[in-house]
Amino acid sequence: MSAGEADEILVGGVWRRGSGAVIESLSPVDGSVIARLHGADAADVDEAVRAGAAAAADPAWRDLLPHDRARFLVRIADAIARSSERLAALQTRDTGKSINETRALVSSAQATFRYFAAALETVEESLTPPRGPYLTMSVHEPIGVVGAITPWNSPIASDAQKIAPALAAGNAVVLKPAEWTPLVALALGRLIDESGLPAGLLSVLPGPGDVTGDALVRHPGVGKVSFTGGTATGRAIGAAAAQKIMPVSLELGGKSPTIVFPDADMERTIAGLLFGVFSSSGQSCIAGSRVFVHASVYEQVLGELVARAGGLRVGPGTDPATQVAPLVTHAHRDRVAGMVRRARQEGARVLCGGRAPEGPRWSDGAYYLPTILDGLPNGSATCQEEIFGPVLVALPFEDEDDLVAQANDSVYGLACGIWTRDYRRAWRVARRIDAGTVWINTYKQFSISTPFGGMKESGIGREKGREGIFAYMRQKSVYWDLAEGPLPWAS
Repeated sequence: MSAGEADEILVGGVWRRGSGAVIESLSPVDGSVIARLHGADAADVDEAVRAGAAAAADPAWRDLLPHDRARFLVRIADAIARSSERLAALQTRDTGKSINETRALVSSAQATFRYFAAALETVEESLTPPRGPYLTMSVHEPIGVVGAITPWNSPIASDAQKIAPALAAGNAVVLKPAEWTPLVALALGRLIDESGLPAGLLSVLPGPGDVTGDALVRHPGVGKVSFTGGTATGRAIGAAAAQKIMPVSLELGGKSPTIVFPDADMERTIAGLLFGVFSSSGQSCIAGSRVFVHASVYEQVLGELVARAGGLRVGPGTDPATQVAPLVTHAHRDRVAGMVRRARQEGARVLCGGRAPEGPRWSDGAYYLPTILDGLPNGSATCQEEIFGPVLVALPFEDEDDLVAQANDSVYGLACGIWTRDYRRAWRVARRIDAGTVWINTYKQFSISTPFGGMKESGIGREKGREGIFAYMRQKSVYWDLAEGPLPWAS
């Protein structure tokens, strides 16, 4: 981001200073200020929504055939690919994430635009079986203006997963990135704007959730909101949407179980468990933060986990060797530390970690060591509440039915991991677990072609897949009369 771009947001096709309060992007490595910019206020939201509605209704966009709309998505993907290293470095700087992870997120973003461009070429309407002398059709049309609210833990990938299908469906998008990490969303907005997308179809409005986000959700011109973030905020968005009778997609929190059976391939299992909870420094809604281990291998698995977790490389995200980078802010690091203190008060044993690393290398950063806890019942607050940091809690089990009951004893239902060589058992348990995604002998693997979402308080609706385009459209039924004469009632 150049000096000239440092205090500009995209409002209805125009780059200008926001009308809201100043927000800051702080370095997770040392707490220094990376950028200051004026966020968006309610007036900016209103301007963006009105411009979006006009752009979406313009025949130049509204009447484009799907394959012509797809060309815009391909151009955006190409622009991301050309700027991939710059975008990855910017995201590492803004969020603290390791450079290897941010490179993967940028790659995911450009692949998302390519996928939806291809999927758009194959989207079909349907002729439904007629029940009389008429032709019946089911068609889909754009909603108009979509509000997209994305989280701080994986900005560019989350941005793409909302913008790409919404544009593919023919909508305009008002994107509100997280206040803590606005920079990569603004950089993506510039790339999209420079790719030739008609002005007004995308706005990027960083700002506080209770100001910018609230104005976006409640605006009468917004026809749908897609939100990824915390469950409490999702519940508030759902309540506001109910007042408007507006559809929402909510991808919310998780406390995902991972399950280790005694016949599991232990090397693959230990590697998968470590990656599932400690990659992204645990700042992931799908983190495998509860591990249920069969009693016969509990001590073996825990011993190996503790030994390997202690050897994970903690450091700045700019170092390609880093495995556990700093948390997004010092305040968030302190929140995680507070939840570990509470776990101790509940009676947890801290098997490793449980503190910030010591020494001058880490003293200024928002670092927290990979932490493994045990000795708590599944009903404890530590086992039930999302920590969103590098913290794993282990629980033994003996009986499969009891395991399933404990794994499902959570308000969340986002993801699950199962480690076993027994394919029948893997299938049986996978179907019994309340989770939107189940991984068998792997974890945190994704495909843009496969729908993703949660159950229970982990959310409603699905993203990704061909269905992801229809999630941003309204279905309409059309009846075409083929009868020889008028309706008999009126004759």
